[in-house]
Amino acid sequence: MTTPIKALAAFGAKQPLQAFEYTPGPLGSEQVEIAVESCGICHSDLSMLDNDWGMTTYPFVPGHEVIGRVVALGEHTKRLAIGDRVGLGWFSGSCGACASCLSGNQNLCLKAEATIVGRHGGFATRVRADWTWVLPLPEGLDASKAGPLLCGGITVFNPLVELGIKPTDSVAVIGIGGLGHMALKFLRAWGCDVTAFTTSDSKREEALQLGAHRTLNSRNPEDLAGAANSFDFILNTTNANLDWNTYIAALKPKGRLHTVGAVPEPMAMGAFPLILGQKSLSGSPLGSPATTDQMLHFSCRHGIAPTTEIFPMSKVNDAFDHLRAGKARYRIVLINDLDEGP
Repeated sequence: MTTPIKALAAFGAKQPLQAFEYTPGPLGSEQVEIAVESCGICHSDLSMLDNDWGMTTYPFVPGHEVIGRVVALGEHTKRLAIGDRVGLGWFSGSCGACASCLSGNQNLCLKAEATIVGRHGGFATRVRADWTWVLPLPEGLDASKAGPLLCGGITVFNPLVELGIKPTDSVAVIGIGGLGHMALKFLRAWGCDVTAFTTSDSKREEALQLGAHRTLNSRNPEDLAGAANSFDFILNTTNANLDWNTYIAALKPKGRLHTVGAVPEPMAMGAFPLILGQKSLSGSPLGSPATTDQMLHFSCRHGIAPTTEIFPMSKVNDAFDHLRAGKARYRIVLINDLDEGP
């Protein structure tokens, strides 16, 4: 008999999470069961909780930045052993047979399974996933802070690998929040010349501490005009509608504006600046298991960790309120205390 899993679930859009139990059934032959130690809260959890994307099923158990220990293995799993400390992010499975999977781009699989879409996530005592997406943590990586690397971290690290960003490049980051603060840390360690676009001068010192060499105030027309023809690469981490032509103008010839932020409106920009400067606009999702593993080892080598705030998992609704209010600096991690309850 399978042991029931204790979890926290919402039973409707924008509803508070409450105690919930479910029985997961037999473990799949390629599945891993993880005893959850901690789990980050991502803004995607909030979007799914509120059904902003129209694909949430209830009861809904959020959580896709999981750190924990392997406690059970299906008979056809590989690489992992009972007791391994591991991480699990947005993806929990992929088909393994399509062109994307076979070429090592499992994150682009059209049949990829998301950890919190149509299944229960990591705000629970245990969670399951296919072994290919369960990643051993390197020795020396701070497990208490590592959860957000599995989603926000790989989201901003993936473009560095996929787009061949060079240490000699001049780069800029738009939005110094949950994603952007990690992008600054990665890009500084990558060896780039790093600029942070901020919305106020008061954020300058914080951006510099996070890894920027300098800042530009994105609400200051003089700063923006002076940035023309400055950057090989600009990474947008915001979900806001911005004046994209201004940022295209800030690119050098052959420069790229790349978005990992889910901008809600079409990104309007003139064609001629793109054509004449041979500039480009692109986007990307999270990375493959191989790139995520590379990111974890890079983080360990350079001592990179998200800046986090800690809540007990039982206080998840307080943590969501903190996130909704825009007060998170910069990521929230929930420490699992569900086994301690009645």
